[in-house]
Amino acid sequence: MEEPVNDNEPSGGFVFIIIGKAYVEGDDEGIDIHVMLQAPDDDTAVREALNALSEEGFAEADLDQIGTIMGEPDEEPHASAYQGALEGEVAIIRFD
Repeated sequence: MEEPVNDNEPSGGFVFIIIGKAYVEGDDEGIDIHVMLQAPDDDTAVREALNALSEEGFAEADLDQIGTIMGEPDEEPHASAYQGALEGEVAIIRFD
C-alpha cells in the first residue's frame, strides 16, 4: 500500500534557510552564517546543517532562526545557494 501524498509538500522536501552564528575552535567572535538545504522537515534540516558545519571545521553553532524559502531568491549569494539546495547540496553562506 502506498503512502498518501500531501499536495502541499514538495516531493523532495522543503528548501530551508537556517540563520545563526558558527564558531571555530578557540574563536569567541564567530561568523554569521545562513545555511540553505532541502529536507523533509525542520529536525532533519537542523541535523544536516550541523553536520555540514562540522565538516567545514566549525566546532559549534548557535542556530537562531529556521524557515522555508517559498520562491527562488533574486540576489546572490542566496540565489545560487537556493539552486544548490535544490540539487541536494547543503549551502553555507558566510558573512565574514
